[in-house]
Amino acid sequence: MAAGGGLWFLLLALHVAAAWAALPLVVNTWAFGKATETAWRVLQMGGSELDAVEKGCAQCEIDQCDGSVGYGGSPDESGETTLDAMIMDGNTMEVGAVADLRRVKNAIGVARKVIEHTKHTLLVGESASMFAVRMGFPYEDLTTSKSLSVYSEWLNQSCQPNYWKNVVPDSSKSCGPYKKTEKVICKEDWTSSQRRISIHNHDTIGMIVIGESGTVASGTSTNGAVHKIAGRVGDSPIAGAGAYADSTAGGAAATGDGDIMMRFLPSYQAVEYMRMGTDPTVACQKVISRIQKYAPKFFGAVICANTTGSYGAACSKTPGFTQFHFMVYSPSLSQPSEQVVDCI
Repeated sequence: MAAGGGLWFLLLALHVAAAWAALPLVVNTWAFGKATETAWRVLQMGGSELDAVEKGCAQCEIDQCDGSVGYGGSPDESGETTLDAMIMDGNTMEVGAVADLRRVKNAIGVARKVIEHTKHTLLVGESASMFAVRMGFPYEDLTTSKSLSVYSEWLNQSCQPNYWKNVVPDSSKSCGPYKKTEKVICKEDWTSSQRRISIHNHDTIGMIVIGESGTVASGTSTNGAVHKIAGRVGDSPIAGAGAYADSTAGGAAATGDGDIMMRFLPSYQAVEYMRMGTDPTVACQKVISRIQKYAPKFFGAVICANTTGSYGAACSKTPGFTQFHFMVYSPSLSQPSEQVVDCI
């Protein structure tokens, strides 16, 4: 019995060691490998999990990942690029976020300053930009020749597609300006996201970082939906929607049609599933399935990781979007690893 008991304890110790050997961990949406590598390097140099999330997402802002993060992409219906970002500390549950940020490139950096220098959670619009300047961030033009070209082409196509409904003139044929109709049809067209959002416009970097001790941080950065109505805020800067972190359970981040996804708080829900012991992949699948009950063909994906270093992802299958690519870096890997899951 003694020998058998000793063997059992040895196996248990090896199991625990193997689990914790998976940490630290960096996971982020899409094949944004340079962002993954930047976050990992920050950890290796002794930076905190929050530092890694901030610098990793900022790398995408600099690189203009897929034109959907950072400056010079996704012009709104007035032709301006605006930014949304958030960062969350899973130890303290503090969140810093900015939305509709104008003329400041480093949105995730400004979000971090919201945590460090205010008692607030979310700052928006022109006031967020003024705060950024007070924090030392320079005003810079977020417009580029590419974003101007995208905007011009959209105008030449009678502003199609757009996000208006129940207005005159007919928003499916005209650029407006629009006025409300007398008769309002309240029923949501849940398939509209499929027409509005191209799967090639990935729209968000979401990142989860878990340190060696299991400390969790998460964050997002995006320039939002292309041709959005000015002032629109999606899921990315909303805690529990765009991302969530809790060092007692894990972290999650979402990407896709934020106007639909934010209504279900998928990142918060995924973390709660993991808190109950659900495997990260299954947790991601469960939140995707929950949204599909209302929006069967919505475009979106979720990444999940728990405090032992297990991770997973899930996505909603739509025409042209049958697989989701995401990045992982852990001690067992010599470089960022691109992972792929089949959509459900």
